[in-house]
Amino acid sequence: MEALDHIILKVAEGDCSAFTKLYNYYKEPGIRFSMSIIKDEEEAENMLHEVFIKIWNRRDQINPELNFNSYLFTCLRNMAFDHLKKMERSQTLQQQYMKLMEESYDATPDTEEAKIVLLRSAMDNLPAKRKMILKLNVEDGKSYQEIAEMMRISKNTVKNQLVKAKQFLRGSVDLAVAL
Repeated sequence: MEALDHIILKVAEGDCSAFTKLYNYYKEPGIRFSMSIIKDEEEAENMLHEVFIKIWNRRDQINPELNFNSYLFTCLRNMAFDHLKKMERSQTLQQQYMKLMEESYDATPDTEEAKIVLLRSAMDNLPAKRKMILKLNVEDGKSYQEIAEMMRISKNTVKNQLVKAKQFLRGSVDLAVAL
């Protein structure tokens, strides 16, 4: 095999066959390295492909005098860590979703009916304008823009009033349920 520095120089010049040689040279060590972090061979191979696509797209920025080996493995390490963070976030969201599903499954119909009664009661305590904006949005399905034009107020005012109404209702129902 040609000297690695010479291959990297040719890649920087846009030589496709040199790029193939570079990829083949780093394929196995790159996958093994990523596998040591993420423990998923398919994902490790995908990461290697992504890094090499970036290298090819930015080949004109390659500096053959710098340590390509360090660059490649740093990219792979960072991608692996990003992947692990995404997986952790995904797992957390999945657990939260499952918990919510269990809680809603455990709720009896009587509890749901009681919440609806509490919600209607809380809606009656909203200021008239806020109550009307909420009704137009939730019950009539009107958009912020339609409500703004209908009531001759800004779209931002509609949004703010809805946020305040929903916060009030959420707080009222949660407080009543806690008691």
